[in-house]
Amino acid sequence: MLHAKSDSDVTSLDPSSPRSPRRHVYYVQSPSRDSNDEDKSSSMQHTPAYNTPTDSPSHPSYGRHSRASSSSRFSGTFRGRKRNDKGWPECNVIEEEGDYDEFYADKGYTRRCQILIALLGFVLVFSIFCLIIWGASRPYKAKIAVRSLTVHNFYFGEGADLTGVPTKMLTMNCSVKMNVYNPATFFGIHVSSSPVNLMFSEIAVATGQLRKYYQPRKSHRVVTVNLQGNKVPLYGAGAGLAVSDGNRRVPLLLVFEVRQRGNVVGKLVKTRHQRRISCSLLVDSRNNKPVKLKEKSCKYD
Repeated sequence: MLHAKSDSDVTSLDPSSPRSPRRHVYYVQSPSRDSNDEDKSSSMQHTPAYNTPTDSPSHPSYGRHSRASSSSRFSGTFRGRKRNDKGWPECNVIEEEGDYDEFYADKGYTRRCQILIALLGFVLVFSIFCLIIWGASRPYKAKIAVRSLTVHNFYFGEGADLTGVPTKMLTMNCSVKMNVYNPATFFGIHVSSSPVNLMFSEIAVATGQLRKYYQPRKSHRVVTVNLQGNKVPLYGAGAGLAVSDGNRRVPLLLVFEVRQRGNVVGKLVKTRHQRRISCSLLVDSRNNKPVKLKEKSCKYD
């Protein structure tokens, strides 16, 4: 049973006493008459005993008292320990096992390996892509067709070479017209040629060369090559030329190579092709009309 007592109840009996301020109430627990010994032991174990009212948790000074006691206990644990320059007690530092330098070194090595693998993968994929493009561009060869040859000048007579040996001499000026077609659908080509030779009995009587130019994709172009020969010594072939010229049918052979180069992917992927062309024709030195060349007259290798 709990009995509440306060100082105000005692002072209220004396009417002459001045009204005192309100006192704090504290409780005292007394065992019940009907409780058995087992309840007494359990009640006494769970109920703390306070010597004074200030020891009660409801008293305002209880918190200060408990904090002071705990701080004193805490400070007691550090008594006898050395203190540093700032007055703090020194503590033993626990050193963790393991080398962190190796951990970060392994991490950096892994990152470098990843970058290297990514770079090699990009190079491999790009190389495969370029190889596929190069293979797809190989079939696109320029189509060339020699159309005609026109003789502008043709002079045949006696003369001497640079050493003074007398021989038949030939001077001629002519032009060759041909058609070039680029069948490529996704790149242009650069077209050039080797020296264009007009041969008589294995002697180049006139020479010229195709000027290098660029031709766009899927386009046609007609080009003209000028051939010139000035006082070309014929030596033993002079007699045969005189007979042919008398018959107004001089057999000549046109020989040259056409070169093409295509930049498929910039300058990284290129295609190169060469076509050797040889055309046989008969020329009348007294006729300035173009000599038409049939398809069977020329070979394209």
